[in-house]
Amino acid sequence: MSTTFPDGFLWGAATAAYQIEGAAHEDGRGRSIWDDFAHTPGRTRDGDTGDVATDHYHRWREDVALLRELGVGAYRLSISWPRVQPGGRGALNPAGVTFYTDLLDELRAAGIAPVVTLYHWDLPSELEAAGGWANRETAYAFADYARAMARALGDRVAVWTTLNEPWCTAFLGYASGVHAPGRTDPAAALAAAHHLTLAHGLATAAIREELGEETQVSIALNLHVTRPADPENLADLAAAHEVDLVGNHVFLGPLLDGSYPIELRELTRDLTDAAFIQPGDLHLIRQRIDVLGVNFYSTSYVRRRTADAPGAAGSGGHGDGAASPWVGLDDVEFLPPTGPTTAMGWNIEPAGLYELLTALDNAYEGLPLMVTENGAAFEDVPGPDGVVHDTERTDYLRRHIAEVGRAIADGADVRGYFAWSFLDNFEWAYGYAKRFGLVRVDYDTLRRTPKDSARWYAELARTGRLPETVASEKPVG
Repeated sequence: MSTTFPDGFLWGAATAAYQIEGAAHEDGRGRSIWDDFAHTPGRTRDGDTGDVATDHYHRWREDVALLRELGVGAYRLSISWPRVQPGGRGALNPAGVTFYTDLLDELRAAGIAPVVTLYHWDLPSELEAAGGWANRETAYAFADYARAMARALGDRVAVWTTLNEPWCTAFLGYASGVHAPGRTDPAAALAAAHHLTLAHGLATAAIREELGEETQVSIALNLHVTRPADPENLADLAAAHEVDLVGNHVFLGPLLDGSYPIELRELTRDLTDAAFIQPGDLHLIRQRIDVLGVNFYSTSYVRRRTADAPGAAGSGGHGDGAASPWVGLDDVEFLPPTGPTTAMGWNIEPAGLYELLTALDNAYEGLPLMVTENGAAFEDVPGPDGVVHDTERTDYLRRHIAEVGRAIADGADVRGYFAWSFLDNFEWAYGYAKRFGLVRVDYDTLRRTPKDSARWYAELARTGRLPETVASEKPVG
């Protein structure tokens, strides 16, 4: 038995600029908040930085050749804002623009559609010094940057994605402090969340003004699938609902409904007066989304904490910070995962992806969906032949992709799937300790070696059929 995907279903792989490019001090690139964060002692594991990363900046032709061998129809990459506009405002850096135009041209020549993310967490340092995403002006700077990139890259781009996982930007960066810029201010986090959605709306309008109303624009959200510890317990059910509000509807509301849930405002009333929401903002934010990007890795379980058994709040797999990313939810406890987990400590529950896709399809009928990130880190060790025989990763991918197929069979309009990630890379605060790649990178030599999962995924991309068992080893391509 096998699952067959529709004709035209898009198979892809994904990366992000700061995680792979390196060349942090070359050709006029400015500093980003991740440069600042990673170079601050104690912020990243072993003091790792993205200064070199996988050196994609110098090895991009080799990497495009690997993508061609992988057989993917699309490659999701991000643009480093400080590489093309070093201070976040003003004239573009010609060397930075040339790097991306050459890369996109090479991808297109290889028959690979570029899906370009404008913001994958690397805010120019000068904008953070002025308040970062907690400052409304950053949204307007982002729209100007988006317009400039639309002019520079034009029709080389198949789909423009404004933001990747704005929840992480706002709540891990400004509430829990485990991501750049490392702040722990819940009011700033809520302001940042709003300004990110405003940035999306302004940028979407700017891109379409430059390239035409038919231009495909997206946003990628890491939506949380959260379940009550006891589905018969009303307090646990309410706790899961509150996580849904702070984790999901803080973005789905303004982006797709044109409003914020009243309950969300009530949960956060003691933290902020929400004066950052100005008249007309929701109209600016609610632009047409041509395809909604869905990033999914795991599920979580929560319960209501009580005064006599407070427990530890936890973060739902989002790292251990000085504060919680779950603003307004001090009495919600995230339970430790049970059953198999990845090297990140995340549980493995593929059915959560089916539930997420079908729930979105039911709630927003007619909205095309795309899985823009899904993958897993495991303790990859090369065999005697120098290849990583990553059966755990292949099984993880197979089971999750099967759930995508099930969602499509049940009527969800899912247009594609992007494996995270194409290459092993700098995994943010975890440094180089966690490997997600289909392709192994030796961080000493920077040599690339496809893993068994890459060979398996190449066969899937070639045939569009998902076998029930792991495929035998065969060369990529």
